[in-house]
Amino acid sequence: MKVVRLVAALFFAFGIVGTAQAQEAPKKSGLPPEGYPHSETDPIPGQKWNVHDKDRPEPGIIVPGTASTADKPGKAPSDAIVLFDGTDLKHWQGGGGKPAKWKVENGYMEVNGTGSISTTKKFGSCQLHVEWASPSEVKSKSQGRGNSGVMLMSKYEIQVLDSFNNRTYADGQASAIYGQYSPLVNATRAPGEWQTYDIIFDAPEFDGEKCTKPAFITVLHNGVLVHHHRRSLGQVAHKFAPKNKPHAAELPLMLQDHGNPVRFRNIWIRPLMTSTEITKADAKEKTAAEQKEDAAK
Repeated sequence: MKVVRLVAALFFAFGIVGTAQAQEAPKKSGLPPEGYPHSETDPIPGQKWNVHDKDRPEPGIIVPGTASTADKPGKAPSDAIVLFDGTDLKHWQGGGGKPAKWKVENGYMEVNGTGSISTTKKFGSCQLHVEWASPSEVKSKSQGRGNSGVMLMSKYEIQVLDSFNNRTYADGQASAIYGQYSPLVNATRAPGEWQTYDIIFDAPEFDGEKCTKPAFITVLHNGVLVHHHRRSLGQVAHKFAPKNKPHAAELPLMLQDHGNPVRFRNIWIRPLMTSTEITKADAKEKTAAEQKEDAAK
């Protein structure tokens, strides 16, 4: 249940990063509060709120998104930042901050050998939606078929690959947390068909050179859960063990150019609070005695 509550909290608690703007900020209902006075119900363990607390803030109201079809991408939630709507690459850049040069046509962008691209804005914890399609014409096998990657913070890779009737190493197939975890199941559609990744990323935290909290990753591939709150072992590495090296709290999202003409469409992101920040937001203030006891540990 702890994991379920964490994922639910990550979906609804968020903070916009930097100057990136959501389509529309969450709104309040304007209705009078409902619930019980603080003195009439029991306190929720570890929280500053009581059960059914009338004073507990109302979650913001958004317009949920719509699902995509094979022919048409869906709509992003109203509070999401749309990173690619099928028209241009204004939110993306190439290496060294140069303009991104991937091909854009018919509502998608396509890898064309000009190098990986990354967002102009930086993000940490997030809910990310990405749609992709491998080439409909099969020309190779294993890692040579529809290879790309979604690089969270440019360092934590969810593999993109044509894994439809195509065997490769398990921790490198479609939706794998590359080099660390294979997906629970292979939910890959046929070559050329549009596929979806819905990713919940709880960013790592560092204190100097020490990792105080690793990243946690949840992934749904075509609506199927393939990673359930997986603890990241560190930053992506090919044939080497991953390591948690300190880095900034916010970094660009990257899409990998691996030499295959993979297509992407309908990319949006919702920046989130980290699980640590969520816990602190609801935490009960400790008494002087409790603070003294913590200091003595």
